[in-house]
Amino acid sequence: MSERRPDRHPSPSAGKRTGWRRPASPADTPPAGPPAAPQPAPDAPTPPNHRSVIDSAVYRDGRRIASPASLADTFRRLREEPDGMAWIGLHRPTEPELHSLAAEFNLHELAVEDALEAHQRPKLERYGDTLFVVLRAARYLDAQEEVDFGELHIFVGPDFLITVRHGGAPDLSSVRRRMEETPELLSLGPEAALYAILDAVVDGYAPVVEGVQTDIDEIETEVFRGDPAVSRRIYELSREMVEFQRATRPLVGMLHGLMAGFAKYGTDEELQRYLRDVADHVTHTSERVDGFRQALTEILTVNATLVSQQQNAEMRALAEAGFEQNEEIKKISSWAAILFAPTLVGTIYGMNFEQMPELSWSFGYPFAVGLMGVVCVSLYVIFKRRDWL
Repeated sequence: MSERRPDRHPSPSAGKRTGWRRPASPADTPPAGPPAAPQPAPDAPTPPNHRSVIDSAVYRDGRRIASPASLADTFRRLREEPDGMAWIGLHRPTEPELHSLAAEFNLHELAVEDALEAHQRPKLERYGDTLFVVLRAARYLDAQEEVDFGELHIFVGPDFLITVRHGGAPDLSSVRRRMEETPELLSLGPEAALYAILDAVVDGYAPVVEGVQTDIDEIETEVFRGDPAVSRRIYELSREMVEFQRATRPLVGMLHGLMAGFAKYGTDEELQRYLRDVADHVTHTSERVDGFRQALTEILTVNATLVSQQQNAEMRALAEAGFEQNEEIKKISSWAAILFAPTLVGTIYGMNFEQMPELSWSFGYPFAVGLMGVVCVSLYVIFKRRDWL
């Protein structure tokens, strides 16, 4: 990191910096009348009931010396400690809160806008002596069997570290406690806290990787069992792996970028080892996630093949059933035609017409019976040759 800013002065005017400024409001306009006495610069303190400030502390030599109740108190106490460091943790802060932080610590307008809007990809940007880092944390929810992603924005300056969290992960309170238990590491400055946060985010990926591996094993079993709902589960897990890749892949380049600046910014040797270890872990995680996506793609292909085979078997069974049904229909139709012939002849000679020459013929009856027999036998022979009977 760059050199520490010049010592702060206890006077209110020393707290003002160039750069981002909060929009003017009626409260900032002095009332008409005699000139009022100089007032401290407005810091837009956090309302007492607002819960966006999770923890705010001032440290000296790695030890907490103050836990201010508001952002304004934190700013004031940090001005009184030229060698101090402020660590401010926020969760979904309001716009006035971020504007007050921007005015106090000279945060860049674009970085503040990103922190307000969230939904950013992991990245690392440097604005003067301030480092802006965006991380995507993840946690595995056992009950829902899904991955929940959170977003973390970090501002790192010469004597301050500000975390803006969107989502449930990560739990930075444990990181703060761990750093406070090792004041010799925290005394190395905001960079040490940044690396501890990076390590916590990357370590949080490990349970997610294990949970996803278990899900993939279960999916493989369901695929070969023929579970019809497995396709949806594969699709949902594939989408989560896309998000996981977006969280881990950029982080590899970010960490290598930080390592490339070790010599330029005079990073402590202990912190260098710390960051190299984090880089190794995130590289391993990124490779595992790439493997998961490939495995899910192959499982989806296998599932599509098995589903296609099952559909073909069902179509074959339907075709066989249809063929058997057609054979039965042929038999029924053949016998119906055979029985229809004598019925037709008998019906004709059963009509009550007086002028029917065959009725007075002595061979009329044998002829009619013989005709019925010839027609039935002929039809039987025809249907038999065509395998209808």
